[in-house]
Amino acid sequence: MVQHASATDPAPGRRPELVPDPDAEAARIAAVRRYDILDTPPDGAFDRVAAMAARLFDVPVATVTIVDTDRIWFKAAHGLEGVAEIGRDPGLCGSAILRDETMVIPDTLQDPVAADNPLVAGEMGVRFYAAAPITTPDGHRLGTVNVLDTRPRSITEEDTATLADLAAIVLDEMELRLSALRALRDEQARRKAEKRHAEAERARAEAERAAREKAEEDKAAIAAFASTLQRTLLPPALPVVPGLELACHYRTASAHDVGGDFYDVFPLDGGRWAFFLGDVCGKGPEAATVTALARHTLRAAAQIDADPVTVLSALNTMLLTDVTAGRRFCTVLFGLLEPREDGGFTVTVATGGHPPAYHLRPDDSDAVWVRAVRPEGGMLVGAFPEACFAQTTFSLTAGESLFLYTDGLIEARTAEGAMLGDHGLTGFLHQRTGPVTAPSLVEDSITLLASLPDGAGDDVALLALSVPHPDTTPDGGIAATVHTAAAPEHFGQE
Repeated sequence: MVQHASATDPAPGRRPELVPDPDAEAARIAAVRRYDILDTPPDGAFDRVAAMAARLFDVPVATVTIVDTDRIWFKAAHGLEGVAEIGRDPGLCGSAILRDETMVIPDTLQDPVAADNPLVAGEMGVRFYAAAPITTPDGHRLGTVNVLDTRPRSITEEDTATLADLAAIVLDEMELRLSALRALRDEQARRKAEKRHAEAERARAEAERAAREKAEEDKAAIAAFASTLQRTLLPPALPVVPGLELACHYRTASAHDVGGDFYDVFPLDGGRWAFFLGDVCGKGPEAATVTALARHTLRAAAQIDADPVTVLSALNTMLLTDVTAGRRFCTVLFGLLEPREDGGFTVTVATGGHPPAYHLRPDDSDAVWVRAVRPEGGMLVGAFPEACFAQTTFSLTAGESLFLYTDGLIEARTAEGAMLGDHGLTGFLHQRTGPVTAPSLVEDSITLLASLPDGAGDDVALLALSVPHPDTTPDGGIAATVHTAAAPEHFGQE
């Protein structure tokens, strides 16, 4: 039991007065606050307890009170109209909560503490007072259940026990109310938490949506930038070369990376033409820098000395000395075309570590004669200061073609998971049944890539040159057919 008060020595003939213990009183007030009942509106359950007490004890007034720090607040008041609270000192209820047992004052005028109470000294003239404390399970006395009469009287021990039971009923109601309040507050807290969670989820979803939109915008911007940059690294269209048919195709493995493959066909003096196709190691802006440097160097060097080995040597020196190239190298096939008086061209091709080109012509058995153009000894360009390059010369006559490609074509994988390789590409070219022309070679190679399960995993550049038969050559030369694709899934024709 919590001790709420200590007794002072009473004067002879007086009821001992109890003085509240400050610490116990502070704990009691905290308990009152915990039940959150002060200044609440009328409640039928408490009103019924007050009415029941009045009937049981046959008194005109019965109340249920809560004792605050400086007031006595009436939660229920049967027979006491217009009074919501009274001061705590001097107070009957204030004295009653300092005792463990029911306090009974048979005649208030004979009690020195009760005599000064407004309900006793005032118009109501209370002469009898009994109060049972409303005590919590942990011993705090919150208030009292009181019965009052305007005439002196006495009650039995059974009556005091009944009054204590009524106080216990009041506590039960307060516990039920507190439990309901806690449940309500928990539900409100849960709903607030759910609302906060829902708002957080909405905010997160909105942030994710905005991030996705921004990522898509960035992705589109990067793709547009890469596509624009890629176009600057490739010839806008192949030229018209008298007596020659040209076709090309370019496909990047990713729309978001600038590829390292490059090609070009351009005129030289004396009716000669130069062509090249190469592949810079890596991708992205650094590879684009080397690609631009390689194209510019090859074109410029060929104007000074068109010998293919000399041109590749000039590019090798430039890649090793130009700081913008970093440590990147490339593979290149560089070729020189010289028109022949009897038709066709003399072709000189030099290689710098690049896969072989293929010389093709139809044979008498409706198959295709295929020869790999593979000069012996060509080294990577830009990798070694003393790199050696090799070249070979042959004739390209009517009905024949020359097919150049980058390694993205031969590294594409078949349905069995193996790379197509040189052997697979040679077999494909040999088994073709269509005409051996530049456009058909490029178109059929595109179809081959599309038929593979994963297409090409790397950039692919194709360049084909063919000499048509004289009776199929229109006046003014052969118009170029250019195939380009900036995205993996797209093969366009210009």
